[in-house]
Amino acid sequence: MNVFSRLLKRAVFTACVSLLVLLAAQAALAHLSVKEFGARGDGKTLDTKAIQKAIDTVSTRGGGTVFFPAGRYLSGTLFLKNYVSLYLDAGSVILGSTNLKDYPVTMCTYRSYTDNYTERSLIYAERVQHVSILGQGIVDGQGEVFGRIQTRSDPAYKKRPYLFRFIECKNVMVRDITIVNSPMWVQHYLACEDVVIDGVRVNSLVAGNNDGIDIDSYNGVRISNCSIRSVDDSIVLKATSDRPCKNVVVTNCVLSSRCNAFKLGTESNGGFENITFCNSVIHNTGNAAVTLQMVDGGRLERVCINNIVMNNCGTAIFIRLGNRARPFLSKGPGGARGTWKWERKEKVARPGIGSLRVVTISNIQATGIGVTGCSISGIPNHPVEDITLHNVRLTFVGGGNRELIDRVIPEEEEAYPRFTQFGRLPSYGIFVRHASDITFENVQVDYDKADQRPAFVFEDVVGFDLVRVNGTVEPETPACMIMDGVSHALVTGCRPSGKMKCFIDARNSSRISILHNDLTNAAEPVKRGKGTANEDIFMAGNRK
Repeated sequence: MNVFSRLLKRAVFTACVSLLVLLAAQAALAHLSVKEFGARGDGKTLDTKAIQKAIDTVSTRGGGTVFFPAGRYLSGTLFLKNYVSLYLDAGSVILGSTNLKDYPVTMCTYRSYTDNYTERSLIYAERVQHVSILGQGIVDGQGEVFGRIQTRSDPAYKKRPYLFRFIECKNVMVRDITIVNSPMWVQHYLACEDVVIDGVRVNSLVAGNNDGIDIDSYNGVRISNCSIRSVDDSIVLKATSDRPCKNVVVTNCVLSSRCNAFKLGTESNGGFENITFCNSVIHNTGNAAVTLQMVDGGRLERVCINNIVMNNCGTAIFIRLGNRARPFLSKGPGGARGTWKWERKEKVARPGIGSLRVVTISNIQATGIGVTGCSISGIPNHPVEDITLHNVRLTFVGGGNRELIDRVIPEEEEAYPRFTQFGRLPSYGIFVRHASDITFENVQVDYDKADQRPAFVFEDVVGFDLVRVNGTVEPETPACMIMDGVSHALVTGCRPSGKMKCFIDARNSSRISILHNDLTNAAEPVKRGKGTANEDIFMAGNRK
């Protein structure tokens, strides 16, 4: 072997060794333990500075993992940086400090109505990308120390930190961790893009206003395999700015809440588009299992709810178009960014009335649904549109009395939307008012305890198909369903259960076609009330 060959081999060997050393160094830098930076993990020492130094170091070196070995890491606000992953190993806990001074006031540059809710967070990220929080560990906010303050007028309202807050971030992942005891909202993702939340467990029952997951003015999120128990809404989509919340998939979740389980709204300025919620279980929920609300302008369009099992909920379905018309911001004199300010509502242009349309709810099984009943409602001259219920079976607790049938239902146009806002409804099952192009197909309702109300009440509905729709009623109940101000309706394939006085009580209605139904249980198929003439109802092929 000549000298040149030996030198070449030595050079190649040296280069390979150098490359291996460099790769090893990079690998080491990409996975740094917080204990290397002085974190104690004893649950008593404040580890904020050590953890933040680890985050900053990893980000500065191009990104990687900040590792939390088993231990209890007491911390105030942590600021996530680009390309940083927090990995919580089994047995590790990030323990939120109970000293408010450890959460510096942090106002984001993206303005929204949530400026009125918060200015402090445990883990905060703004305009960063490719960040994640992963592992089998726990984030504990110790929210019980901050109390149950629930009024925005109380100055202490902002003195309860969020646990996670991501603002205008891209490529965010939160996976497999457990989050408990939040003082305020558990997770808030505002104006972000491409977020994945998978396998996360939330158990937050110690303070008010602690939604499990808030997706806000957002484009592109996938939530899957999560288990959430919360005082406030479990999973809620919001539009607290003029940017819509769109392209969202929620699947394979188990939800329980003292409030609502899955909700669109209440804040709805930017609207909602292209939303799917499917293959999930909702149980032990105080308010609505599923609620879709538009009350601050904006458009709600193309929403699908599919394959949901519900048990023991205040109501199963609450759909509401209202006109609270609360603005989200006004622009200050300094321009679009950085110098915005919140002004009193009467000084800000109120948004116009929004729209709620193209909603499909299918394959729903619900039991133990409360006595109030379900409602689908718009406001006069502004109907909800193109709503379809398909393969829906609802069993209510029952117990309503006959006096509820004729009570005047208030419009409550400007009210905060909640399923109890109208009081107990005139039907034990589903109440529809101010609506158009409604389809019920294979919808069944019944009750556990005798209820003297009709199964369905429809008021001011134009364009209505009832196909294989059935409801149980008591013999003394005036009718299985009441139609008041209904036109262009088709009723077919129905087989109402139990002996009843009347199948349909039609008032002020016209162009009603009742075809091919089994009405043998009804003493009178149709009662034509005030404002409905014989020619307004066409009947053919019904079994009597």
